[in-house]
Amino acid sequence: MAAAEGPLLEFEAEMFSSLFADDGLLVVAEGMGVDRVALQFVRLYSAQVGEGGGDGGSLVLVLNASAPQQEHFTEQLRGEGVVLPGALTGDVPGTARRDAYRRGGVLFVSSRVLVADLLTDRVPAHLVSGVLVCRAHRLAESSWCQEAFALRLFRQKNKTGFIKAFTDRAAAFSSGFCRADRVMRSLFVRKLYLWPRFQASVRAALDDGRNKPEVVELRVALTPAMRAIQSAVLDVMGACLKELKRYHPALEAEEDLTLENLLLQGENALENAVRHYLDPLWHQLGAQTKGLVHDLKTLRFLLLRLTEYDCVTFLNLLESLHAAQRNFGAANSSSSSGGWLFLDSCTSMFVNARSRVYSVSERRKRLRVASVVAAAAETGRKQTSSEATAVKRELVLEKSPKWEALSEVLREIETENQSSEGEPGRVLICASDDRACAQLQRYVRHGADALLRRLYERTTGKRDAAASAAFAASLELDTERSWTKKRRAPEKASKEKNTSHQKTSESGPPPTQTTGKDETIRRDGTERTSGSTHKDGLTDEDDEEVKLDLSSDDCYGLRKEPTMVIHPLRGCSDPYGLTRVLRQVAPRFVVLYDAELGFVRQLEIYAAGRPAGRPPLRVYFLVYAGSTEEQRYLTALSREKKAFEQLIREKATMVGPEEREGREEDTNLDLARSLEPTAAVDTRKAGGQEEPRRPGEEEKQRPRVVVDMRELGSELPSLLHRRGLDLQPVTLAVGDYVLADDTCVERKSVSDLIGSLRSGRLYGQCLAMTRCYKRAVLMIEFDTAARPFFSLAAPLMAGPRSSSSSSYPQQEMLSAADVTSRLALLTLHFPRLRMAWCASPRAAAELFREMKRGRPEPDVAAAQAVGAAGGEDDVVDSADLYNPGPYDLLLKMPGVDSKNYRALVSHADSLADLATFSQDRLARVLGNASNARLLYGFLHSAADVPAAPAQKSRHA
Repeated sequence: MAAAEGPLLEFEAEMFSSLFADDGLLVVAEGMGVDRVALQFVRLYSAQVGEGGGDGGSLVLVLNASAPQQEHFTEQLRGEGVVLPGALTGDVPGTARRDAYRRGGVLFVSSRVLVADLLTDRVPAHLVSGVLVCRAHRLAESSWCQEAFALRLFRQKNKTGFIKAFTDRAAAFSSGFCRADRVMRSLFVRKLYLWPRFQASVRAALDDGRNKPEVVELRVALTPAMRAIQSAVLDVMGACLKELKRYHPALEAEEDLTLENLLLQGENALENAVRHYLDPLWHQLGAQTKGLVHDLKTLRFLLLRLTEYDCVTFLNLLESLHAAQRNFGAANSSSSSGGWLFLDSCTSMFVNARSRVYSVSERRKRLRVASVVAAAAETGRKQTSSEATAVKRELVLEKSPKWEALSEVLREIETENQSSEGEPGRVLICASDDRACAQLQRYVRHGADALLRRLYERTTGKRDAAASAAFAASLELDTERSWTKKRRAPEKASKEKNTSHQKTSESGPPPTQTTGKDETIRRDGTERTSGSTHKDGLTDEDDEEVKLDLSSDDCYGLRKEPTMVIHPLRGCSDPYGLTRVLRQVAPRFVVLYDAELGFVRQLEIYAAGRPAGRPPLRVYFLVYAGSTEEQRYLTALSREKKAFEQLIREKATMVGPEEREGREEDTNLDLARSLEPTAAVDTRKAGGQEEPRRPGEEEKQRPRVVVDMRELGSELPSLLHRRGLDLQPVTLAVGDYVLADDTCVERKSVSDLIGSLRSGRLYGQCLAMTRCYKRAVLMIEFDTAARPFFSLAAPLMAGPRSSSSSSYPQQEMLSAADVTSRLALLTLHFPRLRMAWCASPRAAAELFREMKRGRPEPDVAAAQAVGAAGGEDDVVDSADLYNPGPYDLLLKMPGVDSKNYRALVSHADSLADLATFSQDRLARVLGNASNARLLYGFLHSAADVPAAPAQKSRHA
């Protein structure tokens, strides 16, 4: 069990008291305890609930909390004597959710579940005391989100409940016009609470001399080769960006699209910046522009890994990129991606990367090449590239400068622990990710030489040894043959060369391992007995981790007494694992091998909360001087400071009217639901709000739409509800929206449309809709905010490849011509299917309003029963109740179309009965003599195939 967090600091208590007194949005600097304040609210409302809570109890909903955040809050509250919060997701049945709401308490609810429960009145709105919104910056990152829809539904039904929001991402509010004001409008709060690091009370608490940690900053110098590689990568990135702006001169005016901003922002900053400017016209860009965008992403990745990877791993990364580009270029010569590999700066990059791993003497290189050329001339063979490069290399294996600094720090800590009279201080080392932590663990145990040599032998050395062995075998065979046999020697040498290469690859590296007395090694080099020793000094026993009783699964144990652990800063399975380890280990020394702004602030709060009388916390800050790593950290500080300064200026001019909270009836326009289209709203009447209902006047019945539960994640349901339509969320087997008993709509975004066409799922959906409903509509919805209208190929081809882009492989993408041709085939197969094209979700909402005008309301139970066994009888018209097979065959017959097939069905019981009709009767039924002649001829004309000749008898 993780150690419980200490009491709130003075400024944290001030945050809590100010937000508890009045609803609002709390924006805190990153890492400054926003979760501690939110946990205090959860603790307060959980303590107010007794064990036997029933109807009428206090109910507090926690919205937008991640799964690790829920586990962290529950773990901290366990053992405090309070009712632990519950969690409601889509996996919980509706009746169980209803009972949980009635019992009261604190509940973690997902946004989609809360929207569905509010629409179906499953939530007793009058019992909800309030809503806590975590990660409120998500409302600023997207133009629409489910949290805003859920809060609007809550405020429409509950006028007294509180709404309190928390976030520690101030930079999310810095872009755009009045972003904070719009987020507060969606949250229905009036007050904005800002707590930057430079706040007076925060500085007084964290910079107090009694608790202020001792910071030892170690500025490590880059090696000349690393500095040269960094300069080369920056030059290549600058050239790619300049070329990109040359293709699109409009990008020159964009101040944010600079080399510094592309380098010094978050992990996805490059993609977001490029997509922001190029995504609307991505479908119009050529292959060169798309290749430049991909190259910028690759180069940025190289620049980040230069300071994180060791010399061998970084060289392997470069070589793999070069090999991948060479193979891809051979397969697809039309692509221009990877053109940076042919620049002079790129050559310098490869030369310096290789010089960090090995060096080749010029004299040896000339002698080796001369011997290869002479041997090739004597044997009459062509010189191969592997032979020309098979030169003996002298290993350099440049050590990472930070490794030496880390060793000095650990020696200093050990010396101080030995000289101290009390308990030796524990050590916590923090690196960037899991891979860096594993490498540091091996370095601390075995040293740099053993680690780098083992990495080299497993990667670069293995490939070089295989090439050298193959060359030596072929050369020896050639020199032993006489002149009369030299014409056949190259063929035999090539055969022996392949055999030698195969043996070398099977047996692993050349014999670079020394075996112990009792050691046995297989030919593949994978199995060894216990106690085996490598040439580099690493043993299998040394690879075992030190087992420590810690709650985090991502930490690497180094020593038990005193405790020394390594933990990653990013990429953890549990984002709160580092916080738990910090509380459990209670380190005296913290080594920041890699820095992260949020964790630095956590260390300040941890140091300020330590008991008095204990030795101060000492933090060793390792950073490469004059590197992009240092500049990224400084830029993160600068961006956050500028974001808070902008929020302070915006708060000074912000107007928060009382009606924004929506506690009074018909005062907040955001809560109004218009029954008329937007174009018909009278703006003279208080901004277009609805007229209040007169006493005695019956309330107008709002139109009703049955919507599938899975559609609540899109923007369209929120817009439909805003326009006065009542939503009935259920699970639909056919279609996404049911507008009437005979009208069904299947909504498809462009990416979903292309994916459905590729997989064939759309054909089955259209088949089910046309069989179950008279009016089946396929609505294709575009997003004009990102891409132009009718750009069918844009979503799958847009922007750099990332986690947010389409997940379809490149070879499975569909072009715009393929999409239109498949849609044409779809309309031919389903002539009754109607297609609607909507430029945006707002246009789709207006289209629904028009389609609903004058139509009867759908039956919710009947719409839900469609697709189930025996459920179609309640929805489908009686004229449509026929077997699908004969029905489809009838529509394919000549002379039969969607206008006259009903007459045939009403007069004929089966296809066999239809075949007995005369041509005159068919003409009377169809009302057209030509159609009757075509159908009669199709049914009664014999196939023009000559009869097969009778086989003669064998005894004829």
